[in-house]
Amino acid sequence: MAKVKTTLSLDERLMRQIRVRAARTGRRDSDVMEEVLREGLGALDRIRAKTQLNDDEALALASSVVHEVRKERVARKRSSGDR
Repeated sequence: MAKVKTTLSLDERLMRQIRVRAARTGRRDSDVMEEVLREGLGALDRIRAKTQLNDDEALALASSVVHEVRKERVARKRSSGDR
């Protein structure tokens, strides 16, 4: 598949997460970003296929799920770090 070069402006913390994941997995930053984008778009497609939501509604639902999962991970990390 042909690649297209692009320039993005991303939050510093998000870019740091991408770089860390790339370093831990021995991949390039762009490969990690591509994987994450595919996962996110796939999640939207799955939500849309199972519901009657439009694109904006599906995105809002997917975003809220991601935020809830992140909150749970942070809570678990904090509780396991307190031991």
